[in-house]
Amino acid sequence: MRKPWVVGVLLAAVLLGACGDPASGPQDAVPADVPQASATTQQRAPASPSAAGTAPSAAAKAPNVLYLGDSLAMEAQEVVGRELRRDLRATYTSAPYSGTTPCDYLEGTGKRSLVPVADKAAALVRKLRPDFVVLQFWGNAWGYTPCMDGITHDASPQKYFQRYEADMKRLVDQITAAAEARIVWVLQGPDPITPDRVRRVNALYEKQAAASGDLVADAGRSLSAAGARYSWVQYLPCTAYEREHAEYCTQPGRDRTALHRDDDYLHFCLAPTTSTPKPCPVRSPGILRIALEITKVIRENHQGGAHSPA
Repeated sequence: MRKPWVVGVLLAAVLLGACGDPASGPQDAVPADVPQASATTQQRAPASPSAAGTAPSAAAKAPNVLYLGDSLAMEAQEVVGRELRRDLRATYTSAPYSGTTPCDYLEGTGKRSLVPVADKAAALVRKLRPDFVVLQFWGNAWGYTPCMDGITHDASPQKYFQRYEADMKRLVDQITAAAEARIVWVLQGPDPITPDRVRRVNALYEKQAAASGDLVADAGRSLSAAGARYSWVQYLPCTAYEREHAEYCTQPGRDRTALHRDDDYLHFCLAPTTSTPKPCPVRSPGILRIALEITKVIRENHQGGAHSPA
């Protein structure tokens, strides 16, 4: 399925532009009507794999969770909030911005960032005092955000990884200085254009989590074929839950479900991309898989409400 490199890069630019990771420049990245950080509204939803027999006791303290990230977090934020509320009765706030990378959430970046001052990670942590800060970044590799100073993976992989790692460390320092909270780094799924880049970005997340005593949610593994963690696939076999819920098993006759649309290899929302970033409006198996992994890690590591994982 892998396309030639040049064609792939052109396709990526088009797709990211449509989803709010614009190649045209940061001035177009975050439209004025993109919501600021606010608690996602409680939703009623069908039973999920994480719901049965996992609700914390009434005496257990529910976790307070803050979810930050790029367009992958933008599209997944409502489903992540739904699962955390339903499984853990969590207090939940999301403030993702499409096209971003860790440096955008650093305080002190000013106009060189796609994230406004009020929604910087440390500012939100001081305000909300979360137990967990979930960070999900695909790893902006094409210089869409000015805070990367034009450093791109294509032009200089070494500089890109060095800068990315340095920004991660600064972000952790700012968050931990703001309040006591555990950071959850979300590992990404395969990238068909530069598979080794995602592998190395994920390794940086794991390294940083180990150094700072924080957590890793390997959502990307649930988006990969068994035994082929970094080989991109559009379809995977349906899980037991997906088989029981037809809306999540998109091709039941072939016992497989779609992770991506035919025209978007990166995102997991099965609705067409739009120029205005927004949460995914349709049920999408890939997004649910991401949300379930994040919820599982928080459930297993929340001292106030720890109980058996789903």
